[in-house]
Amino acid sequence: MPGFLLDLDGTLYNGDRPIPYAAEFIGWLRERGYPFLYLTNNSSRTPEQVALHLTATGIEASAHEVLTSAQAAAMYLKDAGLDSGPVMCIGETGLQQALQEMGLELVGEEAEQRGVTVVVQGIDRTFSYEKMFKAVRYIRAGAKYVLTNPDHLLPWNGELSPGAGSISASIERASETAPVIIGKPSPIIMRYATARLGLAPEEIWAVGDNINTDIRGGAEAKCRTALVLTGLANESNVEEQIARAGVRPELVCLHLMELAGQIG
Repeated sequence: MPGFLLDLDGTLYNGDRPIPYAAEFIGWLRERGYPFLYLTNNSSRTPEQVALHLTATGIEASAHEVLTSAQAAAMYLKDAGLDSGPVMCIGETGLQQALQEMGLELVGEEAEQRGVTVVVQGIDRTFSYEKMFKAVRYIRAGAKYVLTNPDHLLPWNGELSPGAGSISASIERASETAPVIIGKPSPIIMRYATARLGLAPEEIWAVGDNINTDIRGGAEAKCRTALVLTGLANESNVEEQIARAGVRPELVCLHLMELAGQIG
């Protein structure tokens, strides 16, 4: 029985707008009892908020079916033994909550804090020079630098806005330290996702619209891969994107129900 790791924005919805056939595809998965996980690089929302957003676009979802890069970052800190000291969090509600639920002590940019062991950074739409200054100070003093996801741009309702990777570029440049990357295409989030499904990687389809994150992450995790042409990749640019990325998906589909038809 196949399992599925499903990207969200550009695959199941475009911002606030549902993508045609997405709800039908989720219904198809549920009817057949195929296990799946909503897998997102977005660290700003909690799983509950992700599920509510999916529901608002007409897609049935619950929080336990969601894995975010924020959750994966918190799990990584715990598993890597990086949870013993204060953590500076540059991020929004989803990341803050995930770290707190893992029992981590958070410090904000407003206070000087000695002994910070980790700087964890995701998307932060209140990012400031002061936050960058303190993050760089901690990292240069020896704190580990962990990045929830490397996305430089985020698609939203037909536009692109700066993502967590754009913020990271400034911190990495000033600290002269490359972060540990958690989200797709990193093997870290893929390991947690495949473990959650309880299937071997070769039994799992990684499905998404982004060749550099969804497809590359799936391929490097030894999953099967399916690219849908409903987001960053579309009919007019897909071959150019494949050539630039150097990664070719196993299947290329116009939409999710075409993928269902090919899998059977």
